[in-house]
Amino acid sequence: RPRSARRARVATMKLLYKSLSSMLLLGAAVAHAGPEGGRCIAPAKAGGGFDLTCQLARDMLAQPPKNRPPLEVVYQPGGIGALAFKNTVTQQPPDGKTVVAFSSGSLLNLAQNRFGPYNTRSVRWLAAVGMDYGVVAVPRESRYKNLPQLLEALRDKPGSIVFGAGGSIGSQDWMKAALLARAAGVGHKEIRFVAFEGGGEALSALGDNHVQVLAGDAAEVGRQLEQGVAVRVLAVLSEKRLAGRWAHVPTAREQGFDIVWPILRGLYMAPGVSDRDFKEWTDALAKAAGQPATARALNKAGMNPTWITGRALDQLVDQQVESYRKLAADFGLAPRTGSVQP
Repeated sequence: RPRSARRARVATMKLLYKSLSSMLLLGAAVAHAGPEGGRCIAPAKAGGGFDLTCQLARDMLAQPPKNRPPLEVVYQPGGIGALAFKNTVTQQPPDGKTVVAFSSGSLLNLAQNRFGPYNTRSVRWLAAVGMDYGVVAVPRESRYKNLPQLLEALRDKPGSIVFGAGGSIGSQDWMKAALLARAAGVGHKEIRFVAFEGGGEALSALGDNHVQVLAGDAAEVGRQLEQGVAVRVLAVLSEKRLAGRWAHVPTAREQGFDIVWPILRGLYMAPGVSDRDFKEWTDALAKAAGQPATARALNKAGMNPTWITGRALDQLVDQQVESYRKLAADFGLAPRTGSVQP
């Protein structure tokens, strides 16, 4: 009888173990897939960096079970992120199935109080997934073959060169253009500047020769090159050369100009989402971030894999906003009034 009982217990344990293993595997697959019915808000028109971030998040979460619908990408242009930020903060009830793309450009806008009466604690910063870098691009048939040639022309005739940008004065594209002007010995108020609603529109204008220069983002420009936009990159604004697609493009530093512009890309959620929903997203993205396919996708896009979440991300956001606040003041851009400081 004891031997029979032991056999029964062993059989039961095997059954329980098998059932538990199946449940864990199913749970891992569901976690990896992300919340069912999830969506990602790209706070600009299609084709820019916000769009790219959502597409990357969708690809990261495109894991079994196969019958789950992919992460939906929704475009919500308006104020280069301001409308999406406000809608996320004020939504009732908080939507635990929606994430919103952000970049360092969003943090620059926060530093200048461009998102209204909100600050860095108005949303829940979910995760940073990649580090992008600025680039200096011209039309493919441009007479400028390198950065020194461009800045020499800018110094000699600043009014003859029109910069395009995804955003208005004070945006990160404008900041990069202002830094280029400073490197050329030209006041930032002397440069001509045309604002567009997002990097996709700005790149299209550059490819069609409506503007002469774009101080854009590597990932945005790389994606547009794949789609046939005729532009040439003169410099990357990174500490050292990037890998992959941009390995042949020299940095601004290599060409004699100490200009570096890193761009953090990631996702945030509404302030009132439950800890359970927040953790589900974090766990799903964390698991996907560790996959070799994710690293390959980020490298192909021209970004360095950068996984940051939790308190470390909150601190990094605060640090970048404070740094941008000082930079904006340096260029004489007074922050808008009526906003709450962190």
